[in-house]
Parts: sequence; C-alpha cells; structure tokens
Amino acid sequence: MTARCPEDLLAFVPVALGFVPQQSVVLLTFGAGPSFHARVDLPSHESDVPFVIEALVDPCLRHDVERVVIVLYAAAPSLVRDLADRLERALTREGIEVLELMCADGRRWFPMLPGRADQPRGVPYDVSAHPFAAEAVVAGLVTHSSRDALAATLWPDPVAVATVSDVLGGVSPADAGWVRALTHRHAGRGTVPEPADLARLLVSIADPVAREGAWCAIERADAREHVALWTCVLRSAPERLVAGPAAVLGFAAWLAGHGALAWCAVERALEADGSCSLADTVSGLLVSAVPPSRWRPPGPPPPGGAAAHASGGAA
Repeated sequence: MTARCPEDLLAFVPVALGFVPQQSVVLLTFGAGPSFHARVDLPSHESDVPFVIEALVDPCLRHDVERVVIVLYAAAPSLVRDLADRLERALTREGIEVLELMCADGRRWFPMLPGRADQPRGVPYDVSAHPFAAEAVVAGLVTHSSRDALAATLWPDPVAVATVSDVLGGVSPADAGWVRALTHRHAGRGTVPEPADLARLLVSIADPVAREGAWCAIERADAREHVALWTCVLRSAPERLVAGPAAVLGFAAWLAGHGALAWCAVERALEADGSCSLADTVSGLLVSAVPPSRWRPPGPPPPGGAAAHASGGAA
C-alpha cells in the first residue's frame, strides 16, 4: 500500500493495527532499519507525557528510523496540541524527520505540523470505502471497530470451556514432544483438537518446559495457522489454565506480524499469571519493536529440556 495523501494514511492505520484506534497516538516509521507501527494510549495526566514520548522515540533510535508519520486520535486538536508539539520536537532533536503530523476525530483531520496551513474546521474524511480497506479484505485481514473489539476475540467460549472442564480430571500432562506434534498437526490442517486432547494440552503447557515444545517450534511461515489454533485453545481454557495458551498465542501473533493481537494475548496471560515468563518475553519483543524476521527457531532441546529463547535480545 502506497500512501500519497493524508486520507491514505488515515485509511492505512486501521489496516496496519487491525482495529480503528481511539484516544491514541499512532506512529508509522520509515527508514534504513525495519519499519514498524506503534500505538499508545493518549496520556491521561501531564506526568505521563514524557513516558509516552520515550516509548515512541526509543524504538525509533534503536532501529535507525529516518522518517515518521504521527496521527493523534482525539476529540479535538486542542486537547493534544502540547503532546504533538513535544513529540515532534523530541523526534526532530534526534534527526528524525516528521513527514506528517495530524489529529483525527473520526470525521475530520487537522494538520498539526509547524508552518502548515491552519484548518480550524478540519478536513472531512471517510475511509470506509477506501481502496486500502478493500485490499485488506481481499488479503484476509480483519479490521475491528476498536481495540476492545479485538480483545473480545480472545474472550472465553463458555460452551468450549465447559466441555474441556468436563474431561480435565481424567487427563495427565504430556511432554514437550507430544505438545509439539499435536499443535503442528492441527495448525497444519486448520483443525482443533478433540476435547480430551485440548484438556491434556492445557494441563501440559502449564509447565514452562512443555510450553516450549509449542512456541519454540513455531516458524514465520506457519505463524498465522498457529494464531488461529491457539486462539481456539485459549478460548477453550478454564480460567486457571489461561496463562499458557495466551502467552503462546502472543508469541505466534508477534511472529505473524499482528502486534495488537499479541498485546491483547500478553495482557490476558499476565492477568492470569503475573509471573508468566513467556508473556514477559513477548512484551519485551513488542516494546523494543523487534521485527519477526529476527526469530530463529532453536534446535531440539537437550535431554531435560533446557530453556530456549527468542533472538533479538529477548529473555
């Protein structure tokens, strides 16, 4: 997709994120290093502004970003003027060119770069029928109405949870080899394990060593298929077993390039288990904007199951 005007950029953002942002700062990057797209909530207090700026500028410096586009989603440009100015100055000081800086309220956009013509009433826009939206549909990309709507796709399926709960008492944990074989078979076929196998999978990946049998074997070529599988597994999990499948889903989503979905999965995992190491690893990959191209699947673990780690500085 090649953006040639502000309306193109506004149409591209929801496609890139997977949802229509609200009360957000969105950063699109371009340059010598790997490009990435970032979104953070608008700061709710003045004291939060430096942290928002740091969260956006630091990955740009880490990845040698040369140019950026910033879109602030807010009810009025006056509410984000100070943030826009401070963010633009912070990027410019680091030698990063701000190609476009605008505020969008869902119906109008307002130019906010210094020296741009003032548009007090804004410029009307409607991206619902934009060609980018049509291209996304053809490519099989789903754009949700909000981040909450995206997060809702990971909510439990009561019928599936009840079915798995009924058979949990009769299953025993399996090793990493069984986990790897089961998940690769079903991801490749686009199928979901039977309830007894689902229950055994969930019990097994409660153990971090067996969990590695799932996430360490995922490759970029089949990451989307694993996203579909682990979404079903997560939605079938009783609450006490949510952390494992949510963390694996987060990793698969990061590897597939679905950063927003990865964040939603990480949040579910950490809500269920604040000490989930895999969720922390994926969180670090996302915060640092580590590109999925950096992932190199480890070789088979030695006897006893030594820990494996994602590349790109993750632990």
